[in-house]
Amino acid sequence: MVIKLSTLILPKKIPKWVCSKPYFSSLSGACRIQKSPESNQPSTSSSDFVTKIQFLKNKLHPETLAGVLDSTTDLDSSLKLFKWASLQKRFHHSADTYFQIILKLGMAGKIDEIEGFCNEMVKDKCPNFEQLLLDLLDIFVRNSRLSEALCVLSCINLCTLNPSISVFNQLLGALVKEKKEFKDVLFVYKEIVKAGIGPNIDTLNSLIEALFAADRADAALEQYKRLHKKGCSPNGRTFQIIIGELVARGRVDEALVILDDMFRIRCEPDYSSFYAHIIPFFCDMNELDVVRRLFSVMRASKVLPDSSTYGAMIKCLCWNLLVDDAVKLVDEMVYNDVWPDDDVFMSIIDGLCRLNMLSEAKEFLSDKEVASVLPYNVLLEAILNDGSFNMARDLFDEMFERNITDHRSWNIMIQYLCGNKRLKDALKYLARMIVSSVSLDSSTYSALIVGNCKLGKCEDALALFHQLSSKSGLLDLVSYAQLIECLCQKEEIQEATEVFCFMSTKRYALQSTSFGKLMDGLCASGYTVRAIKLLPIAYYCGTLSSPSAYNSIMQGLFSLGRASGLFMVLSRMVVDGCKLDGETYCILIQSMISLGHIEKSVLFLDMMLSQGLLPNSETLSKLLEYLVENTQVHMIFSSIDKLVSEFEVVDSAMYNMLINSLLKEGYKDKASFLLDLMLEKGWVPDASTHALLVGSSVEDETDTQNHSCDKFITQDNVGNILAEGLGKFDGHDYRL
Repeated sequence: MVIKLSTLILPKKIPKWVCSKPYFSSLSGACRIQKSPESNQPSTSSSDFVTKIQFLKNKLHPETLAGVLDSTTDLDSSLKLFKWASLQKRFHHSADTYFQIILKLGMAGKIDEIEGFCNEMVKDKCPNFEQLLLDLLDIFVRNSRLSEALCVLSCINLCTLNPSISVFNQLLGALVKEKKEFKDVLFVYKEIVKAGIGPNIDTLNSLIEALFAADRADAALEQYKRLHKKGCSPNGRTFQIIIGELVARGRVDEALVILDDMFRIRCEPDYSSFYAHIIPFFCDMNELDVVRRLFSVMRASKVLPDSSTYGAMIKCLCWNLLVDDAVKLVDEMVYNDVWPDDDVFMSIIDGLCRLNMLSEAKEFLSDKEVASVLPYNVLLEAILNDGSFNMARDLFDEMFERNITDHRSWNIMIQYLCGNKRLKDALKYLARMIVSSVSLDSSTYSALIVGNCKLGKCEDALALFHQLSSKSGLLDLVSYAQLIECLCQKEEIQEATEVFCFMSTKRYALQSTSFGKLMDGLCASGYTVRAIKLLPIAYYCGTLSSPSAYNSIMQGLFSLGRASGLFMVLSRMVVDGCKLDGETYCILIQSMISLGHIEKSVLFLDMMLSQGLLPNSETLSKLLEYLVENTQVHMIFSSIDKLVSEFEVVDSAMYNMLINSLLKEGYKDKASFLLDLMLEKGWVPDASTHALLVGSSVEDETDTQNHSCDKFITQDNVGNILAEGLGKFDGHDYRL
C-alpha cells in the first residue's frame, strides 16, 4: 500500500483505523509479552518519540520499523510510529510491522482495532501474512486473550487459509477451560466445518464438554453417539468427560452404560487423571464391582494410582467389609512409595472394628508404626462402644506414653465414663488431663454435664453450664437436652427455661421430646402464658414443636378456664405443620364441651375418628353425657357406627346411654340397630332401657293392629328376645 503525503491532512484513502484515537497499554515488546497494569507502564517521552522518528527518517524500512515497534513499550507511541510510517512516500508495511501492532493491540484488549489491522494486512497481501496470523492466534490463546483470538480466526477463514485441526483444537480447548460462552465454542466449530476440515476426537471432546457446561447434557450424549459417523473413536478423555458429568448430574445409570462402552471397546486410558477423576465417583456411590474393574484396567495400562485413588478404593472396600483386600492395597501403596494418609488408616480401623476385630485393629496400627492420633481415636471409641473398658484403658495409657493423645482422646474416655454414670472415674481422667496441661474444651464440659445429669446432680451441671457460658463456649445438643430434662425432673423450670433461651440465641435447636418436657413443666407450674411465648423462639432456632408441647399449652389454658384461647394455639400448631394426635383432639373436645359448642365438639370427634384416632374413655363419656343432656346424640350418627363397629370402644353402659337417648330423640331404628349389636356381644340392656324398648314396641303395634290381641304377641316377641340374653345373666330369671 503506497500512501503519499502531499499535505499535513491525511488523505481520504488512509483507513480510519490508522487515525483512530490512540490508547495506552500495558504491553512491552512482542518478544517480551507482559500483562502488567497500565499504571506501571509509563508512556514514551516526547523526546524519545522524536529520537525514534529521526532514526526512522534516516533508515525507514519495514524491518527497522518492526524493531522499533518491538522496543516501544506503550501502545500510544506504537500507533503514532505506525501511523507516521504509513504516511511516508514509497513505504510499504510488511507482515512483521502488522504483526507487532496487532499483537500490541490484542494484548491491550483492543479487539475492534485488531480486526481493522488484520483485514488491511490480508488486503495488502503482505508476504508470509498467513503464518503470522497463525502465530498471532497461538500467542493470544496461550496468553488467554480468547476474544482477540476469535477475531484473528475470523480473518484467517476470510482469507481462505487452511490451518491444521490442531490450531482449532487449541482454541477450543482454551475456550472450554476458561468456561467461555457456548456460542463462542459453536462459532469455532462452525468455522472448522466451513473450512472443510474434518474434526478429530480432541475437537469433539471439547464440543461435548462445552455442551455439558451449557447444561445441554442430552445434546452432548447425541454427539457421543455420532462419533463414529464423523470418523472418530472415543478415547479416555471422552469417557472421563461424559461419565464424570453424568454422575455429577445424578444420571448414574447412563454413566454405567457409557462405562460399559469403554470396557466393550477395550479402551484403556493411559493417564492417571482419568482414574483419579472417575474411580472416586463410583466409590462414593459404592459401586464396588465397577471400581474393581476400573482398577484392573488401570493396572493393565501400567498407570500408578495416586493417593486419592488409593484412598477412595480402600474406603469403598472397607465399607463393604473387604478389609483384607484393603490392607493389601495399603501394602501396595507403601511399596510404591505412596504413603497412606490418616483417612486411609481410619478407613481400615473402622472396617476392622465393624467386624469386631478390635485386637487385629490395634495390631495393624502397631505393625504400620502409625503415629497419628486420628486412627487411634477411632479404635479407642470403637473399643468403648463394645463395652471393653479395660482394653480401652490400656490402649489410652499406651497412647499417652507415646505422646499421641489429643483433646479428643481425653474426651472419648471422659464421655464414656460420664455416659455410664461413672462420674468419679471420669473426674480422675479430668485431673490427669489438667496435670498434662490439656485444657478443657466444650466437649469436656458437655460430657461432665451429662455425667452430673445422669446422677441427678442438676446444680453441679448448671454450674458447669454457667462456667462454660462465661467463656463463650457452647455445649453439644445432647448435653443441652440432658440438662433441660434434668432440671425439669427436679422441677427447676425457670432454670430450664433460661438454658433453652440461651441455646436459642445461638440458633441451637432443642430435641422435640426435651422441648415437650419443658413446655409440660411450665404449664404444670402455671406458666402457660410464658410457654406460649416460647413457641416463636423455638421456631426461630429450628426446634420442632411436638404435639405434646402444644397439648401441654392447651391443657394449661383449659385448666386456667381459658378454653377460648385454644383456637389460637391450634392455629399456630397447624401453621407450624405439627400433626394433631389423640390427646390434642381429646383436649379440644372437652374444651368445646366446657364452652357449650356442641357442633365443634362433634366436628373434632369426627375428625379424630377419620384419622384412626380414638378418644380416651373419659373424653368419650363426657361427650356422650353432654349430648344426652342436650338431646343431641343423633348428631354423632356417623361416629357411632365407627365407635361400635370399627373400633369397638363402646361398653355396656354407653350402649344403654345411646339406646336410651336415641329412643327419646325419636330415632327408634338406630336404637334397634344398637340393641342388636349389644345383644350380639352378650350384653343386656339395663332396666330403664328395657322399659323404653318394651313400651315403644307396644305403642307401635297399637297403631296398626288389634289392640287387645297383637299387643300381647308383640310383648311376648320382645320379651323372648330379651329373655334369651337376660335369662342367663347372673343366674337370675328376668323373663316377663
